[in-house]
Amino acid sequence: MTLWQRLLTFVIGERGGAIPERVRHAIREQQESSEKLIAWVQLVVVSTFSVLYALSPKTSAVNPWLSPVALALLFYFLFTLLRLHLAYRGQIRGWLLGLSVIFDITLLMVLIWSFHLQYGQPASFSLKAPTLLYVFIFIALRALRFEPRYVVMCGVSAAAGWVLLVLYTVTASYPDTMITRNYVTYLTSNSVLVGAEFDKILSILMVTGIIAVVLMRAQRLLERSVAEEEAARDLSRFFSPEIVQQITQSEQRIRAGEGEARNAAILSVDIRGFTGLSNRLEPSALIKLLTDYEARMVQVIETNGGSVDKFLGDGILASFGAAVTNDSYAADAVRAADGAIAAADTWAAERQASGELPVRIGVAVASGRIIFGAVGSESRLEYTCIGDPVNLSAKLEKHNSATGTRALVDAETYALALQQGYTPLLTHDRQNAALVAGVDAPLDVVVLSR
Repeated sequence: MTLWQRLLTFVIGERGGAIPERVRHAIREQQESSEKLIAWVQLVVVSTFSVLYALSPKTSAVNPWLSPVALALLFYFLFTLLRLHLAYRGQIRGWLLGLSVIFDITLLMVLIWSFHLQYGQPASFSLKAPTLLYVFIFIALRALRFEPRYVVMCGVSAAAGWVLLVLYTVTASYPDTMITRNYVTYLTSNSVLVGAEFDKILSILMVTGIIAVVLMRAQRLLERSVAEEEAARDLSRFFSPEIVQQITQSEQRIRAGEGEARNAAILSVDIRGFTGLSNRLEPSALIKLLTDYEARMVQVIETNGGSVDKFLGDGILASFGAAVTNDSYAADAVRAADGAIAAADTWAAERQASGELPVRIGVAVASGRIIFGAVGSESRLEYTCIGDPVNLSAKLEKHNSATGTRALVDAETYALALQQGYTPLLTHDRQNAALVAGVDAPLDVVVLSR
């Protein structure tokens, strides 16, 4: 990196990576929204100028409403209305924005220039007008669009306009010079102090430069922020909203091996006979089946407060109370199991009605102490649940095949669900001392559905 590039990076900040088109589109939408606000502020400003002009005393013999100032105000008012209309239609183009900047400054300078005519004073009288302060309003107004070029255009136009007013004043008073080097004389007369006018021009340019630099730094921050927001939206398509929140709102960088112990419930769902289905169906039909199945199950899981931990082929592992702790995790998981069976029945009926093979699923729920956190490497992380409930849920789901049931839950989790407010829709059978493959000791289980 060259010295110039380092200096530029120090002043305006480091640029992020390439901005995707969808991010640029989001920024353009924000800019179009800002244009509406700018147009309304311009309308307020030109209305204020018009009122002030109407109330100010007129000493010229020319009809005040046919004077250059009145005509300029009328033209600018009509132009502002047009700009407001185009802003709401989203049809403002770059050339129109540049023209608007020129009109802003031209109107202001013409108004300031007219003061010495209105009050019958020398041309230097106009240089004393505090109306110059409106320049900073116009410059700041351009910052709303987050495009430094229009701020720079406005500031440079204002500085150039003031230089022309000073030159006009000096020329208009020739051969009688109005220039003085005495500060007291400058304040108490219509004399021109070159240093004071230089200070005004320098102030305009300095404010312009500072706002432009702030905007460039803010623009880069905005681009990164919008990119991160878009990335978070993309993440929500791959992860549950709770996991996305963990990732995007973490106060520290997430590292592999970081986790928390908490009580949670685990739900396992699986398609019965999926291997046979995959051998009989075309790839496109198989993917469609999986998509339909996962969409239905995920809706049931999320409706009951669960988070999908991962998709395992035709299997789904979901957690309740892991990503976001709550006091009803067991009840939520068992309700989700009931909902999954009901959704599967509806799905099977729809497939059968359309001449397709109905699909059966197996569901199981277990609960207990789990570890929820990030695993993997620095280049590839995954949030997951680890612990006995995860393993038990998977084993109970397989036990459905051995017993001919569709949904099982261990008796301890079922009792906890009842304590947490779960209300059974049906009478559930209890199997005491069931021998579940992979579980060392006999286990009491409750059949949620056969």
